[in-house]
Amino acid sequence: MQDEYRTVARAGVHETEINRSRFLCALAPAATEEEAQAFVAGVRKEHADASHNCWAYVIGADAAVQKASDDGEPGGTAGVPMLQMLLRRDMRYVVAVVTRYYGGVKLGAGGLIRAYGGAVGEALDGLGTLTRRRFRLATVTVDHQRAGRLQNDLRAAGHAVRDVRYAEAVTIEVGLPETDVETFRSWLANATAGSAGFELGGEAYGDA
Repeated sequence: MQDEYRTVARAGVHETEINRSRFLCALAPAATEEEAQAFVAGVRKEHADASHNCWAYVIGADAAVQKASDDGEPGGTAGVPMLQMLLRRDMRYVVAVVTRYYGGVKLGAGGLIRAYGGAVGEALDGLGTLTRRRFRLATVTVDHQRAGRLQNDLRAAGHAVRDVRYAEAVTIEVGLPETDVETFRSWLANATAGSAGFELGGEAYGDA
């Protein structure tokens, strides 16, 4: 698994004009390929009168799914440069649609490649990106009496508290970098006088 990847901070649209053609790049986070396809379909519907709605998406922390479409532009001049820009920026779980309203001036193959790739790059700069880092999930179990204090101590020590569940005991889910697992185990024993339960779980990604 990748230790970290980047994704878009939020959905949004960035517009640029090149030789009287309008290029609108819509970006959004997408957790699955179905989400990415639904976003593409939404933009195509919104801009049904556009000359082209070209798209690209990358799904998976290891970029397992990579797809792109030129939507009628000359082969390799739109979708591929968009996809290459996403990959060059280490973007994952992201979908981009560049809508073009033709302005009457032909750009040529080189011009189209620069325009479509550039539209994605400018949109990423404008909307901002997030780095998400791989964590090991750990479950801490503690009695109600210690739970509030322990949550405060965890946050003060910079540990990512992901979930808290109250039952007979209190279960706190924490995200830990793999290298910090043993250090955390010792810290927890000290913080709770050895009274807390500790169980390692699977892996997930969280904001860095």
